[in-house]
Amino acid sequence: MRLITGFHAIEEELRSLEGNDKAKNAKAPEGVRLVHSKPGPRVKKIIETAGKLGIPARLAADAELDKMSAGLPPQARDHRGVILVKENEAQPTKASLDESIAALALKEDALVMVLDSITDPHNVGAIVRSADQFSVDLVIFPENRSATDFEVIGRTSAGASSWVNLAVTNNLVRAVERLKEAGFWVYGADAGGESAPKTEFARKAAIVMGSEGSGIARLLREKCDRIVSIPTSGKLDSLNVSVAAGVLLYEFRRPR
Repeated sequence: MRLITGFHAIEEELRSLEGNDKAKNAKAPEGVRLVHSKPGPRVKKIIETAGKLGIPARLAADAELDKMSAGLPPQARDHRGVILVKENEAQPTKASLDESIAALALKEDALVMVLDSITDPHNVGAIVRSADQFSVDLVIFPENRSATDFEVIGRTSAGASSWVNLAVTNNLVRAVERLKEAGFWVYGADAGGESAPKTEFARKAAIVMGSEGSGIARLLREKCDRIVSIPTSGKLDSLNVSVAAGVLLYEFRRPR
């Protein structure tokens, strides 16, 4: 069972359901329901949207909602009086890495983000939000050494995780090798590289972001075709990784 809290996250999840055939036929997606306490204006709008999708909504006491959300990460327990329940889903749907890369191999233009050892779910959520804004085709992150609090990622991304293809792999190095076989040019983000604003990015690009502490792992860095960096003039060593990801995505899209 997956529980979704937060107005933005629930609204975007419902918007994502509006696009499928079941929603268009007004049939309730299987195992999806809404539980809410006495609704305010925002919750009433959510209930209305759910009703159009055929999703049942049930009134409950705040104490019941508190109990339902008690097992979520601390940041996700603030349900604000409404919880979207997806009985048949343990976590946000993740794309198949093989199928995603095979589809991207057929495109002339594509953009992929590869996240290496970014363990803060707030940073991952912020990157996913930027990925949505800059039309990233796929975000890949490792099964281990990565943030796995999907509820927090969903809230931090303001629901963007409902729109961005996410793929998990147990071998980032092999994933990057497959991207290269599919025609991608791989850019590692790290200090000491060529200036990102002066870089002419390939039409099919994969951008690798490493952790703020240790950067990109050595074997993964060796698979990068080029290392790029963001010119800065501050007193600190580097930008926050989610901010840096947004800047690099902008630099990729700017000439286009």
